[in-house]
Amino acid sequence: MSDETLPVAERSAPPDGANLPFRCGYIALVGRPNVGKSTLLNAIIGQKLSIVTRRPQTTRHQLLGIHTTADAQMLFVDTPGMHLGQKKALNRYMNRVADNALEGVDVAVMVVEALRWGPEDDNVLARIRSHGVRAILAVNKVDRMRHRDELLPFIAAHSQDFEFSDVVPISARNKTNLDSLHDCMMLHLPARVAEFPEDQITDKSVRFLCAEAVREKLTRRLGQELPYGLGVQIEEFDEQPGLTTIGAIIWIERSSHKPIVIGKGGKNLKEVGREARADIEAMIEKHVFLRLWVKVREGWANDERALQQLGYRD
Repeated sequence: MSDETLPVAERSAPPDGANLPFRCGYIALVGRPNVGKSTLLNAIIGQKLSIVTRRPQTTRHQLLGIHTTADAQMLFVDTPGMHLGQKKALNRYMNRVADNALEGVDVAVMVVEALRWGPEDDNVLARIRSHGVRAILAVNKVDRMRHRDELLPFIAAHSQDFEFSDVVPISARNKTNLDSLHDCMMLHLPARVAEFPEDQITDKSVRFLCAEAVREKLTRRLGQELPYGLGVQIEEFDEQPGLTTIGAIIWIERSSHKPIVIGKGGKNLKEVGREARADIEAMIEKHVFLRLWVKVREGWANDERALQQLGYRD
């Protein structure tokens, strides 16, 4: 699939990099759960930064991804999926984080799934409108479309809902049309110096990224069995020459969830530890000794105080 086969509705002219000063600005990636925001961030950064699984609401925290080129520094704010469910404190926290990310950004990229638009997408658009922020519509997962001729009517229908500055069909997974999206985002960034060193790719600590690596492997390993109230906290992080020792607690809400997470004969926990350790070693370029414990904290996902203690802070 080439970029030329993908229509772009009302796209502005790309910037002429040779005649523009250095630009730096904030870009919020927003959308309902499971539309591919984290996959898009990783594709743009060129490195795995935000965890990706098929399970909705995998992203729980606001994460800053920093992409620096010769002519710009793009500061991407990856957010949890905005959803209509407010059942638990954790759900409310994720919606607050996503909504707050729209405050003060230079442009929002609303990510939707091609040919799928529902009430949660309407909710995201309403939040963009309430913040008065300019927005680009990124229509993702076009590589999964069977009938390409359905794309233009879909774009036309939803371009009437809001005055998007640009509409760009993309495939974040295949990195299709990301150059076009890059050009559109550049137009909204102010001329100013970079905020971060050119080799920095996030504002998050290594400890945070290690906890997310463990949570990603748990999510992928357990699939639909995964308890919703599952969190990971790094309790030990000891760096020595040639070896980093990491101890992580896997928090669950009920004792009945413990056998699910651990698995028969500890199989699940062993595999999660092996896969997470490999990712962490690749990230920090050191040998890692990773210890995992499973502990119960009743109802933590619906306890505002517990959320604060476990690092879920606005």
